[in-house]
Amino acid sequence: MPTYDYKCDACGHAVEYFQSMSEAPKKKCPECGKSKLVRQLGTGAGILFKGSGFYQTDYRSDSYKKSASADSSAGSCAGDTKSCAANGGPCAS
Repeated sequence: MPTYDYKCDACGHAVEYFQSMSEAPKKKCPECGKSKLVRQLGTGAGILFKGSGFYQTDYRSDSYKKSASADSSAGSCAGDTKSCAANGGPCAS
């Protein structure tokens, strides 16, 4: 639940309330008792992600990158369709 900043237009008192997003804004000032409390617009807190990665494909290890590049180069015929077809590669069909 977010923290909202409020300021009273009558007395200038500033206060923070910890309330849900669906809850109605507060109206009554706790200092002077008048219904002049206004919710202030704020930038909020920044989002901070910590950890080694949030998706499986984000920060792959060096060993994974090496094996993936070896697999991709082994599967291509690199222009030599005769040897590729002879070895049962993708050009065989």
